[in-house]
Parts: sequence; structure tokens; C-alpha cells
Amino acid sequence: MNDSRITNINQIEEFIKVAGKNKNNNDNRVEFECRSRKERYAWIDQTLGRFHYFSLRKKERGIVRGFIISMTGISISQLTKLIAKKKRFGRIFSNQSGRHKFAVTYTTEDVALLVKTDNAHGRLSGKATRHIFEREYQIFNKKEYVRLQNISFSHIYNLRGKRQYLSHTLFWQKTKPAPINIGKREKPMPCGKPGYIRIDTVHQGDCDKEKGVYHINLVDETTQWELIGCAEKISEQYLEPLLQKILQQFPFQVINFHSDNGSEYINKVVAKLLNKLLIKQTKSRARHCNDNALAEGKNGSIIRKWMGRNFIHKNYAAMINSFYQDYFNIYLNYHRPCGFATIKVDARGKEKRSMMYTGPLTKPLNRFLTRRVF
Repeated sequence: MNDSRITNINQIEEFIKVAGKNKNNNDNRVEFECRSRKERYAWIDQTLGRFHYFSLRKKERGIVRGFIISMTGISISQLTKLIAKKKRFGRIFSNQSGRHKFAVTYTTEDVALLVKTDNAHGRLSGKATRHIFEREYQIFNKKEYVRLQNISFSHIYNLRGKRQYLSHTLFWQKTKPAPINIGKREKPMPCGKPGYIRIDTVHQGDCDKEKGVYHINLVDETTQWELIGCAEKISEQYLEPLLQKILQQFPFQVINFHSDNGSEYINKVVAKLLNKLLIKQTKSRARHCNDNALAEGKNGSIIRKWMGRNFIHKNYAAMINSFYQDYFNIYLNYHRPCGFATIKVDARGKEKRSMMYTGPLTKPLNRFLTRRVF
């Protein structure tokens, strides 16, 4: 580009105005083309010297900067760095050294050999793959494996992450579980209030590919009030009406419904039922096996003790459920001898929990308030 006729700041202003108007018309647009970065830097150096940039006023400097940016297309920050270099060294030059780069040990041919090996052997572990490379070079004398024979186990996985490997290898990924937004993962905090229910399912075994009955165990965390039901299956058809019937039998308002992460409770049908009854639903947290320990303990001390572990056919589910509703739940909550924990505080403020057996409680109200089943 020959811009020798532009000799002062006023001509630069006129040129920028004309170039700005012609930007809307692609046919008459003014463009600056250079063959290399070295040529661009040489033009910028010449322009700054021709207009005596460092002796200009602030407004005139801005006009020159705008002229250079509009002609070269470089950014404002890059031009600022070039001007600083011009002021410091007296000229603008490009760095020939470039950025520091690590030496490449394993080439694209090595990645191709890794792809070939993994496709043939089904993508073994890093240690097994390195052993294959050693055999290929040392036993079968294949010279192309000279670099891969000493590769580290961990760097094999680095090469497997390259785009070349991912586009040519035959690999698979594990199925990623879809997150289910039903229920909240937290431990219920009743704070001494009744209505925080723990629930769990007990399966009565299999026999000759036949499923046994399912016991549904619901326990209140504070009062230990316990209700049990029985169903043929834990599908929506059997579980929803049974849950609705049992929840209505609690002598207090149910506030929270806590279960493990089983699909029989973490589904849209149960969530809809609980939302209808204005009951909050929570589920056990990951790596916290004690979140539902209360219901698990009742499974062993109540259901397994009375119903045993032997197989019971699902045809008897209705009879067992009638037994629970008419006799067993009444016995558990009103007549079964029980003990409850008593907390004593010593002079230092330390709490000590002791179990006191007081025998059968005859008054249902006292049992409702203080009951703790062994």
C-alpha cells in the first residue's frame, strides 16, 4: 500500500472518515493486506516514525492509533505493546524465538500404533498395554515400537485422550445414570416432633423363580410408632393404595417421608401421592449408610423375628396384610413390652444415655410419648 501522500493529522482524519463510510459498501471498502507479520510490523514502525508519534498531543496520538488499527486490524492491546516496544528499543520487531515448547517424544505414528493395539486387544489396562509394546519390540523385533516400549503406564492414558486416538479407536463408555429429581438427599431432623416417617421394604424370599410377599415397614423417628403392611408386588398397582391406607392410620400428621433410593419409592406415582398429602419426601444420602438405619433395625427386630426368613408365596399377601391391620399393628403400638432411652446430664454437662426397662406400659398415651422399641 502506498500511503506516502498522507503527511499530516488532518489527512489521516479525512482518510478515516472516508474509510468508515465505505465500510457499508463492500465494493468500495478500503483494506490493508500484508504478506507477513514482519511486513505489518515494519509498516507500523514506519508510520509511528513518520508522524513523530511520541511528540504528538493526546488527541493526535489517538487519531494515529485509530489509523493504524483501521488499516492493520490488530487489537488495541496489541498496538499498545508494539508502541511500548518502539519507545523502549527504537524499533518494532517480531520475536523469532517463539513460545517455549516441550520436546515431542511420542509422534502421531506412535498414537496410531496405540490405536491398532487397543482395537486388537479390547483396550487393556496401561500396564498390560505396555507389556504388549515390550514384546512387540524385544521378541518380535518390530522397530516401530522402539519408543513405545519404555512408555509409562500413566502416559498411555494421556495418549488415549488425544483427538487422533478418539477419532480412530473402537471404545465404549459406561452408561451414565440419568439424575432423578424426586426427593431430596438429606437426613430428616424431627427436633422432637412426631410425623417424620422412615420406610423400608422387606422381601420374603424367592422359590422356583417365584417372588415372595413384600412387607412395607413404616416407623416414626420420634415416637417409634410403627405400622406394617404387606403387598404381592412393589409395583404402582399394589404399592400406591397400600401406602395411602397406611399413612392415614398414623395418629398424628405425617410431615416427612424418608426412604432409601429404591425405585419402589423414588418414582412419580409416590411423589404425586405425597404431594397430594402435603408430605415432604427425602431419600438417603450417598455414603451415609445410617440415614435409614431405624427402619433397617426394625426390619430385623420386628418383621424377621415374627415372620421369619422362609419363603411365603404372594398369594398370602392379602391374608398377611389383614393380620397386620387387625392385630399386629395394634399389638406393636399398645401391648408389646418396650424400653426407652433416658438421658442423664452429669455435673460437667456430659450427656449419658441409659436404657431403662419399665415393663409393659398400660396407658396408650404414655406409650405414644415415650416408646422406644428394642
